[in-house]
Amino acid sequence: MTKKIGLLLGPILFLIFYNLPFIILNSEADKVIAVAIWMIVWWITESVSISVTALIPLTIFPLLDIMDLKSVAANYGSPIVFLFFGGFIMALALEKVNLHRRIALNLVKFTGTTPNKVILGFMLATAFLSMWISNTATTVVMLPIALSVIQLLINDDDGFTKQDKYFALSLMLGIAYSANVGGIATIIGTPPNTVVVGFLEQEYQMDISFLKWMIIGVPFSSIMIAVIYFLLTRVIYPNGLKELHNASEVIDGELAKLGPMQGIEKRVLMIFSITIFLWISRIYIKDLVPFIKLSDAGISMLAALALFSIPFSLSKQQFILDWKDTQKMPWGILILFGGGLALASALSKAGVIEFIGAQISGNQNSSAVLIGIALVGIILFMTELMSNVALVAIFAPVVAGIALGLDQNLLYLLIPTAMASSCAFMLPMATPPNAIVFASGYIKVSEMAKAGILLNLISIFAISLFMYWIIPLVF
Repeated sequence: MTKKIGLLLGPILFLIFYNLPFIILNSEADKVIAVAIWMIVWWITESVSISVTALIPLTIFPLLDIMDLKSVAANYGSPIVFLFFGGFIMALALEKVNLHRRIALNLVKFTGTTPNKVILGFMLATAFLSMWISNTATTVVMLPIALSVIQLLINDDDGFTKQDKYFALSLMLGIAYSANVGGIATIIGTPPNTVVVGFLEQEYQMDISFLKWMIIGVPFSSIMIAVIYFLLTRVIYPNGLKELHNASEVIDGELAKLGPMQGIEKRVLMIFSITIFLWISRIYIKDLVPFIKLSDAGISMLAALALFSIPFSLSKQQFILDWKDTQKMPWGILILFGGGLALASALSKAGVIEFIGAQISGNQNSSAVLIGIALVGIILFMTELMSNVALVAIFAPVVAGIALGLDQNLLYLLIPTAMASSCAFMLPMATPPNAIVFASGYIKVSEMAKAGILLNLISIFAISLFMYWIIPLVF
């Protein structure tokens, strides 16, 4: 019913606001606001795919003479779109050769096989993979392995006890939550990060390097992983189990199924490692070799080109990736980036962002600290109910206007906005990882909400600390 209402409400509200008998800001801004309302309604209700909604600027802006088609289309080909495109290609390669599974299993094996160490191993492996591939794919990889471990408890002599249930709960929730916060660590880890970076680059010519984001993202993700692990295993769902029989055999069995590392895996690992090295060291390479014009998007595309053109069997003309492998790629997310950037660009050019800033700066009672914390809280709890990437696409221009009004560095509010959008712990529908582990049957909504509400509040506190203490040190 919500989707049906939203499908009609979006264009109806657009027509109402477009044909108002009075001017809100100016004739140009009012047209953009009317289109924005249509997009926001469809993004919130998901009446159509959020990627389809992102096509509205490409079709409606030229018709209403808000922006010409060439200017709108440029947003869909932004360098940040190609940064994420290359990241997607690299993720496809990792998944195709099962290297992501091998990495995950070895990380779990490394941490140990006592119950809480198993949970920690799964969380660390999930978080690491989520830095480079989608949190959905990461959770899908980890879930069957985790279910095999839980099955050991179901089949043991004492059956599935309350302690066993708490272990299963902690394991399932630990995987979902680690997938969510792991993506915060890198620009390509989750789409909201890329939306914010692209918005800042396109509208304000502010470049955030891969390394600088990691300097913020990796410590935050690490702290949240530690907090989640401690709360799940010691406070909310302590299992009290001393040992987990045959857990190491399960992990070894899964590794045995993969067999020894093949040549194609080694090639993917080499390209993956070189790409990460270049992303991290780009700014230093630029200083040492100034005539080489490296960019994060350029490095990403070089990796994609290598994966399509480096053969693992030259005689058979077989390459690591073929173009048909891109059928599995979420192309809609790339369109979503373009739509979000186009909307933000139109809002900026029409003066809407400046208007928001003027309203905030005109209020002498505005507290930058309180407004920042309030924004983080609003975004964090709203992301429980709607797509985080759509939420950031909507909020990024608004937050930019607020930052300008408060005379704050844009990064101090926009980076926390992206971070908050990935901290959804309460509800199954909040993120794909939450939904996937909920579908396992070992978690009730009330049990997820019990852990999630506490973690949401802790996230607000942690992001606020980073917003006012850590981010200013880096930028």
